[in-house]
Amino acid sequence: MGIAAFGQRTPHGGNDSQCRFATCSHAMPAGRATLVIMLNSRRYSLRLVDYRLVVHDWALRLRYWWLLLEKDKLALRSMLGLIPLVIVAAIWMSVDALPSVMATRPAALEAQRRDAEIHCLALNVYHEARGEPKAGQYAVAEVAMNRVASRRFPDTVCEVVYEKRWDRIRKRHVGAFSWTELEAVSTSDERAWQRAMEVAGDAYYAKAAQRMGGALFYHARHIRPSWARKKVRIARVGRHIFYK
Repeated sequence: MGIAAFGQRTPHGGNDSQCRFATCSHAMPAGRATLVIMLNSRRYSLRLVDYRLVVHDWALRLRYWWLLLEKDKLALRSMLGLIPLVIVAAIWMSVDALPSVMATRPAALEAQRRDAEIHCLALNVYHEARGEPKAGQYAVAEVAMNRVASRRFPDTVCEVVYEKRWDRIRKRHVGAFSWTELEAVSTSDERAWQRAMEVAGDAYYAKAAQRMGGALFYHARHIRPSWARKKVRIARVGRHIFYK
């Protein structure tokens, strides 16, 4: 497309001046002027009134606008216009993925809670019945699980294991299991710890047969606590006697 442009002043200006199309309109003074454009070997004379193009040919108007347009600013504006679209797309994708994230998080938290419960139960088996056969260890674990199911005790394994109650004789809070009152505990016997973890997992998921008949209490055979006289004896397993 060939383009030629000439700016002509009205008679009160007096002289013609040839100029570049992009700068023609800025060079013209106020008043009337004629802009001559050559598009595809056709001559168009456009009358300018106060620098505003008066033309009824929409196609020619569009070409005129495109030729005067500052292309570098157009590219920048186009890029800036894409930013809201990118933001909206990112939000849409995140909202679309939100249900799966929300569904995954509770499952992960529940898995962590179960692991913590089994760990607490294994600690109790390890410190209360580490040297006993598996039957004695399962019996200790079963008592803890029976307490979780009872309304008389806390609702979680860890709360049951670390529960403390006021002792009127000693005038202080006493742990339900004596090892929880120690300042530091250790599971240095790796083999015994692995066995305690196995027993705890089986008891927690009810994989082992329950043999204690709902027992909630036990004590070592070598002691005679006063509270035992008020309980119903169920069995003696290993080094402990069990009651409910």
